[in-house]
Amino acid sequence: MDIFNKTRALFHLPEGMTYLDGNSLGPLPYAAQERVDAMIRDQWGELLITGWNKAGWMEQPSRVGDRVAKLIGAEAGHVVMGDTLSIKVYQALASALELNPDRKVILSDSGNFPSDLYMAEGLIRTLDRDLELRIVEPEDVEAALGDDIAVMMLTQVDYRTGRMHDMARLTALAHDAGAIAMWDLAHSAGAVPVDVAAANADFAVGCSYKYLNSGPGGPAFIYVAPRHADLVNPALSGWLGHASPFAFDLNYQPGAGIERMRVGTPPVIQLAALEAALDVWDMVDMADVRARAVELSEMFITEVESRCPELKLASPRDATQRGSQVSFTHPEGYAIMQALIAHGVIGDFRAPDILRFGITPLYVGEADIMNAVTALQNIMDGRLWDRDAYKVRSRVT
Repeated sequence: MDIFNKTRALFHLPEGMTYLDGNSLGPLPYAAQERVDAMIRDQWGELLITGWNKAGWMEQPSRVGDRVAKLIGAEAGHVVMGDTLSIKVYQALASALELNPDRKVILSDSGNFPSDLYMAEGLIRTLDRDLELRIVEPEDVEAALGDDIAVMMLTQVDYRTGRMHDMARLTALAHDAGAIAMWDLAHSAGAVPVDVAAANADFAVGCSYKYLNSGPGGPAFIYVAPRHADLVNPALSGWLGHASPFAFDLNYQPGAGIERMRVGTPPVIQLAALEAALDVWDMVDMADVRARAVELSEMFITEVESRCPELKLASPRDATQRGSQVSFTHPEGYAIMQALIAHGVIGDFRAPDILRFGITPLYVGEADIMNAVTALQNIMDGRLWDRDAYKVRSRVT
């Protein structure tokens, strides 16, 4: 498609590299580098502290939040940026539990990202009121939605396999059971069409450094449904979530609506990068992105299964149940991925045996898919992965 040739040209893609890991870290948009350079030079450099007013730094988390809201189907004024995804998980879960105080169980599944589960465990210890984190298999979530569930906390797209939950259906079932529905969109935002408002989600969180291309450590976002926005009491009652932070009141008074979900000083430089990265999304329709991602994913699956039969598909075969990534398993998955990276094709590995590939149409095309498959076939046919150097685990896999 012509539009994706245009968007590809907007990213820095190193010569000789086939990049299929945008589901973990998106590449650098040229405009982001230019925007950050200008921000540092003209705003931080020339305005110094007056930039909070003159350059609109204080409003930036809400302004950028409204742009992210368009990508996740959220109402304007109900998404705000800042902090890390783990912090936003903690905020959303604590608020959700407070909205359902008579129940004790947080329901999640084994496909949830571990950090979400860790944050739930920590919150349970902190609250010390006999809460329980109940983890079931992804296919068992529906059956587990009983009358003791306070919050259903799920990641829409499984970070390992790309298996995708039906957000609207499970949210409706959670509400029927009297539970609050909280969604992690880390592998959804910018990857698949999302409509949190139509799905009637209560809370949603996500990061911006994967499909949204804000750069390593880019800020997270949080969504609170309008019906809850002025009711939730933030567990992390930070200075910038105060109704009047520069009144320096010694007692916390929550800000209006989504503003109360702000915590600390916004990451202004990183938000500048994200603002530039989001300009690319103004050029495309999410339905077209999704259609192209499915087309490329189907091509990848067909070619890998034909040419590398030792690899077993771990992702759902039905594209409607799969996000914008494809995963295969092999007992030597780590070594295979290291060999692939050494041959210029970047994917990643997830324990215990998953090779993971992000299919991101903004900058990935058919030639990239075929380059990756050819390299993978050569590695498998020649057992090029069977070297000691490829079996040494790095800190980041």
